[in-house]
Amino acid sequence: MRNPYEVLGVPRAATLADIKKKYRSLAKENHPDRKPGDKAASDRFKEINAAYDIVGDEAKRTRFDKGEIDADGRERVHAGFNPGGGAGRPAGFGGFTGRDQRFEDMGMSFNFDDLFAAFRGGAGGGAGAGAGAGAGRQAPPEPATVGEFEMEVEFLDATRGATKRITADGRSFDVSIPAGVEDGQTIRMHDKDVDLRILVSVKAHPFFARKGEDILLDLPVTVVEAVRGAKVEVPTIHGTVTLNIPPGSNTGTLLRLKGQGVRKKGKKEGGNQVARLQVTLPDEIDGDVEESLLKWEKRHPYDPRKKLRT
Repeated sequence: MRNPYEVLGVPRAATLADIKKKYRSLAKENHPDRKPGDKAASDRFKEINAAYDIVGDEAKRTRFDKGEIDADGRERVHAGFNPGGGAGRPAGFGGFTGRDQRFEDMGMSFNFDDLFAAFRGGAGGGAGAGAGAGAGRQAPPEPATVGEFEMEVEFLDATRGATKRITADGRSFDVSIPAGVEDGQTIRMHDKDVDLRILVSVKAHPFFARKGEDILLDLPVTVVEAVRGAKVEVPTIHGTVTLNIPPGSNTGTLLRLKGQGVRKKGKKEGGNQVARLQVTLPDEIDGDVEESLLKWEKRHPYDPRKKLRT
């Protein structure tokens, strides 16, 4: 594969947030569901996912930048090999399992199948050759099939977590959606011989929004509730709770419901829900209300826009 930074079109100094943002954009643009039958887009989508698998993971990115792994995530070889180092297997090559891995960094071009065949045939002649020749070598397993999907997830399922079933190629898979999964995030899971990569697309909610682990809600209140204060029922992603509206509240007042935000697994405390008050007038205002307000305004004149003067 090409250099993953080049594939994603980001500089080496890019932050993980920048890399994730670019990956999400490219993945959505080239997803097979959006370009059915377009082989070039499908190949591009696979290349984008493979690149993000390297530089979107902090540990893998560090190893790639240090030259410890290549663009395909394979270990780079920096030392010589010892044909007599073990039972038919060269010493120092633990972790190599693919059947076509090559010594690219050493300028050598042969694969492990050829190397082991030579040892089994006695070409190695070292101490480890005899054991390898007698026992033979089990063929390496075929690489797992990689399935790539885009899944639309309801807002509440994304914030609270859920299990969803997807069907592909006649097979069904139960996908565990972790609480707090974000739009554009990739869920990876393994099922038997299939590795799944699922690009999450979170649907918008009619009245909830999200910022990190906090849930945001614009909460309508009446004029009387805002002026006198009140206890009102408020929806949260976990159910309905009671919120105290302080007397003299105004539109834009922020009230916090502690612990009513996203609760990620393994964290002691979850996020909060923030209610932003919206003082709302009734659809119809009769003459009595209007007359009362005019009398009140004469006794208590005020200018709500005085701070806007320049």
